[in-house]
This record gives sequence, C-alpha cells and structure tokens, in this order.
Amino acid sequence: MIDIKENSTKLIRIMTIGSFLAFFLFGFSDNLKGATLPVLLDDLSFNYAYGGTILLLSYIGFLIATLITGPLSDIVGKKSIILLASVFLLVGIFGYSIASTFLTLSLAMFVIGLGLGALEVGANLIIIDIHCEDKARYLNLLAFFHGAGSMVAPLYAGQMLLMGFSWRSIYQFGLGVVLIVLIYFLLAKYPRTSTLQNNKLNFRKLGKSLFSVQTVLIFLGIALYVSAEIGVGVWLVEFLQTIKLQSVRQSTFYLALFFGAITAGRLVGSFLVNRIGYMKSVFYAGIAAVIFSSIGIFASADLAIFLPLAGLFFSIIFPTLTASISDIHQENQGTVLGLLFTFAGLGGMLGPWTVGLISDWVGMQRGFGIILAFLILMNIFFFILLKKENQPA
Repeated sequence: MIDIKENSTKLIRIMTIGSFLAFFLFGFSDNLKGATLPVLLDDLSFNYAYGGTILLLSYIGFLIATLITGPLSDIVGKKSIILLASVFLLVGIFGYSIASTFLTLSLAMFVIGLGLGALEVGANLIIIDIHCEDKARYLNLLAFFHGAGSMVAPLYAGQMLLMGFSWRSIYQFGLGVVLIVLIYFLLAKYPRTSTLQNNKLNFRKLGKSLFSVQTVLIFLGIALYVSAEIGVGVWLVEFLQTIKLQSVRQSTFYLALFFGAITAGRLVGSFLVNRIGYMKSVFYAGIAAVIFSSIGIFASADLAIFLPLAGLFFSIIFPTLTASISDIHQENQGTVLGLLFTFAGLGGMLGPWTVGLISDWVGMQRGFGIILAFLILMNIFFFILLKKENQPA
C-alpha cells in the first residue's frame, strides 16, 4: 500500500512506465533469437545441435537468475535488480553480437538469460509493490508489454534481414532499447511504500509457507501452464504444416496470431480479473483453453484456427497466478516470486522437450496433444485451489 504522505502519484506513474518498458525489453530481447538463429547457423556453419545448446544456455541463465535475484531483491531493493538486469543484457547482447565460436556464443547467451531472469523478477516485484491494491490488473498490463515486445522482435529482425543487415547488426542495434531502460531506471526515483522492506529472510517461516498446499499447487500449476504455452509456441508451425497440411505462410501467421491473442487477452483481462476473482479467472480461462485447443488439435483442418485463438484464454493465467501468490506471501516476496518464476522456467524447458520426445515416439498428432494433458492437469490443480478458496475459514 502506498503512503500518500510520502509518495507522489507522479513517482508511481514513472516507475510503472519503467516496468512496462522493462517488460517490452524482456519480450523483445528474448525473441530476437528465433528470427536470427537460422542465419547465424548458416553464417558460422553450425548444426542444429550446436544451435539448440546455445539456446539452452539462455534458459539455464534464466533459471539461475530467478533463484538468485528473488532473495537479492529482498536485500538490495527492486530497482537495483532492473539495473543489474540491464547490465547483464548489455554485456550479453554485445558479446553475442561479436562472438564467433560455440563457447563464446554459449557464454554470451547464458549472460543474456541472466538478464532476462532478473528482468522478470524485478519488474513483477515493482508492480506488486506499488500497485498492491490493483496488482492483478497491472500485472496483466505488464505481461501485455512483454507480448508487444515479442511481436515487434521478429518483425524488426525480419525487416533488417530483408534490408541486407547481418544477424550481428540486428543485435547491436537492439542494444539501444537496453540503454534506454538502463538510463531510465538510473534517473528514476523509487517511490517509498508504507510497508518497510524486510531485508532479513526468516528461513523457518519462509520454508513452512512455501510447502503449504496452496503454494505448491500454484508452483506446479504455473509450470504446467508455461509447458503448454511454450510447447505451442515452439511446435505449432511444425504441427500445422505436418498434420494440418498448411503452407509456411499460413502456419507462421497462425503462430503470430497465437501471440497476438495472448497480448490482446492480457489487455482485456486486466480489467476483468479483479471483478471475477483470481482463481475463478484462471480456472475458467484454463477450461476455455482446453476446449479451444482440443478443437484445434483434433478437429478438421478448417478448425485449426481455434489453436491460435486459444491464446485469448492462455493470456491471463501467468500474471494472475503471480498476483495470487503475492497475496499469499506478504513477506519476502522477492524470494517467493523468484521461486515461482523458476518453476515457470522449468516448464519452459520441459514442455517443448516433452512434445518433441513423444512426437518422435508416437507421431506429431499425439505428441502435440500432450499439451492438452498439461492443461487438464493444470486445471485440476486450479479446481482444488478454487475449492480451498471457497471453504469457510
């Protein structure tokens, strides 16, 4: 809760805009690699295994950052985490743009992953801290800007490649966005809040609360959600081309539509989740995501449009769960949110891998269908959480 006597609306607005800008940078930086990787592999004569390993280092860096910067934010403050993230991204992106060996590219991508993980933790914590009364709305808006950055990145990279620029130049010009965020947060003053920052971690109390049924189910639920979302993001084009016999143009358009639906859904959802309730919102959205995904996967090719449209219901789940866990844990939120994002990162790693593995065993139709299993199990957890929420105290 903001102490009106010591904080101005202007400072809160400045920090809110900065968080939105940081999440635009998050989506933008994270999604440059997909558009530039084929050119990089061709330029350096790397095989797919090398390319996949380089990208894996980004996820490893992300996981480490979420584990470290969560507790660190409880000690040094949330603004410092954004500054640290910006430095990691400056070093990582510049290093990546000049590297030419597998080792140096992998190291640079690892540093980029550290920056992305720190951005995820820092920006979410800022929004929770300065908008505690309306955090679900602002967290959905924050995620909207991640989606906007994710959509701009491939358009920017594609246009640069068409104009004859190298993949190195694409990353080097992208450093401008990082510098804007770094300078913005260096100059911005953080609003003082009415709740003083607790810099001491009570491990006994924290451990007890982390192993509560509610917390464990939310951690598992978010891992399953991200497994499904990233699984769709990675394998949708291949599924549509192989199973639904779509063209390259149509299948890639459907992928863009999926991310566009997520972005639009978060904008609309930001005005609804508080009215409906956190767990009701994610449960109903999860059920709708199952229905739309089932139609898109198993119905005729003419109804494949339901798959990208499922993004409308995927949209609010991640930011609304983040708001829910921050309500449960009022103390050491940096540590708790860091662990939440670590589970999300694990889902991002394991989901696409599982889809690919099962597709190799039993075919793409059934392999892609494992995404439904992720969503159904996620909804079982949400149903249990909803029942617990409605039980009398």
